[in-house]
Amino acid sequence: MAVVRGKQIEVLFSASTIARRNLELAKEIAAREYHDLLVISVLKGSFIFAGDLIRAMHDVGITPEVEFIMISSYGAGTESGEVKVLRDIDNDVKGRDILLIDDILESGKTLKFTRELMLSRGAKSVSIAVLLDKRSRRQTEVEADFVGFECPDYFVVGYGMDVAHAFRELPFVGVVKGEA
Repeated sequence: MAVVRGKQIEVLFSASTIARRNLELAKEIAAREYHDLLVISVLKGSFIFAGDLIRAMHDVGITPEVEFIMISSYGAGTESGEVKVLRDIDNDVKGRDILLIDDILESGKTLKFTRELMLSRGAKSVSIAVLLDKRSRRQTEVEADFVGFECPDYFVVGYGMDVAHAFRELPFVGVVKGEA
């Protein structure tokens, strides 16, 4: 249990566990033998995971281009709603292999929307890598190709994920339990 900003946070996945898994994921991605790979990080929550995974990919010999897209499906709340592009990528995806990186696959709306958007723009293939897969919340038919961890049905924070813009900086994934 950690205490951050006066809140007790139970650690679900430690920094060292995440680091080990990122290297394993990079090796799984390398086994796919992508060509002309463009990695697209889905902001905001994936920024730490994407950075660490991309560095792990470098360590196993993958040299992708990197882009960022900002998709909104939550607004100010915690339940998934309308999906829209807030900031688009600059690169042309036509004929390219795409790897979308996101923090968590929950309802599936954001990643299904983003995958379909890239395919409609002519991407050769679109794979998905997520740190966490929360299958219990799935509302659409979409699966990740690369999953860091199965996630229990908790609202998680840390490692880029937030609640009301707090706790993104934590080096682990945890659950806010209450006051310290």
